[in-house]
Amino acid sequence: MTNPSESEARSFLQKVLALSKADECEVTLGGGRSANLRFARNAVSTSGASRRLQLAVTCSFGKRSGGATINEFDDASLARVVRTAEELARLSPENPEHVELPGPQKYLEPAGYFTSTASLSQQDRVRHTAASIGICRDAKLVAAGFLEDNTSFSALANSRGLFAFQRNSNVDFSITARTEDGTGSGYALADFTDASRLDAAAVTRIAAKKAAMSRGARAIEPGKYTVILEPAAAGTLIELMVGAMDARSAEEGRSYLSKAGGGTRQGEKLLDERVHLYSDPLHPEVPGSKWTVDGLPQRRIDWFEGGVVRNLRFSRYWARKKELSEDKVALGGGPTIMAGTDTSLEDLIKGVKRGVLVTNLWYIRQVDPQTLLHTGLTRDGTFYVEDGEIRYPLKNFRFNESPVIMLNNLEALGRPTRVKGSLIPSMVVRDFTFSSLSDAV
Repeated sequence: MTNPSESEARSFLQKVLALSKADECEVTLGGGRSANLRFARNAVSTSGASRRLQLAVTCSFGKRSGGATINEFDDASLARVVRTAEELARLSPENPEHVELPGPQKYLEPAGYFTSTASLSQQDRVRHTAASIGICRDAKLVAAGFLEDNTSFSALANSRGLFAFQRNSNVDFSITARTEDGTGSGYALADFTDASRLDAAAVTRIAAKKAAMSRGARAIEPGKYTVILEPAAAGTLIELMVGAMDARSAEEGRSYLSKAGGGTRQGEKLLDERVHLYSDPLHPEVPGSKWTVDGLPQRRIDWFEGGVVRNLRFSRYWARKKELSEDKVALGGGPTIMAGTDTSLEDLIKGVKRGVLVTNLWYIRQVDPQTLLHTGLTRDGTFYVEDGEIRYPLKNFRFNESPVIMLNNLEALGRPTRVKGSLIPSMVVRDFTFSSLSDAV
């Protein structure tokens, strides 16, 4: 049962549900396979593969719930995991925020599974890795990177008649190229649902070019600069902002979306009017899951539109407490999508009089949840831009910035690109705060 069909998964979960005597029971079966190839110093360092299959059972008696998991599937083990979940439920205190399980649902059908990814072989991984290493070796650069592909499935059923099933696939490739003397670094990445779209050589050429260009970095004074943020850099901060859109935190005064004196900022214009952030499980570039919490259907959600806060993220309990219908609020989300333009990164750079091009950000920590202020470092290719051209490499900076302020200071948006499972454009932002220099490469 390592890769069950939908009908096989349904039959199996119904068998498990029939073993429970609890008031409610929810069972989830998930698994898949994953394989990876890691390289460093222009040589393969590790290679691995795994398969997993796990059953999770949650039982409830009134407002008391308990859960157990297992990866053995004989009849005795199935009976044992159900009894364990029931025993834990009886011993647990009542949960005042318990919400009963939903009944049968209708789901959208995201195109999140590709046979090209499922059939990716070790020879394919070696081919991609060899091409990447070869490009860096020929350019007298030192390469380190990671290629990972996975296919998975998830099946969910409960004692109220709900059943859901989905398959997913994904491939991720990232590469850091460094000069032999360690003074220059470049980075690039790509991820796809469909592995046939991966071109590791093309991704590597981007990182190699940045590494070669970043030799002899100069220091300039920290301060506020116009920046060109590539998707990997911009996306990191935007994900932190979208991830903090919890309705309860906003209502309770713990969020950047809390209103002074009480309430939330939903319906207020908070960002530049060009900002449109949303999630859509049917988007072909970043397909999402079928369901969210407890098996309720995932749907398209606009987070910000025209810079206005359109939705906050609710738990089922909080929606009920606020007397809001579950089908009228955002219970989930999915991959973050930000609308942009058809302008290339190169054309964005041409439009900047003086500024800083930032490839990537890392070591990011939150400073203040109520302003969403974060700090972190630039890395892997930071350059000074003047009169629309990259003039010279820069030493890296520590930044102190809020994505809320960043998206109020937009100058221009570029073409959206998939990075780390999200779809984010490059962007030009004025008055981005660099607080100090960093010796990191």
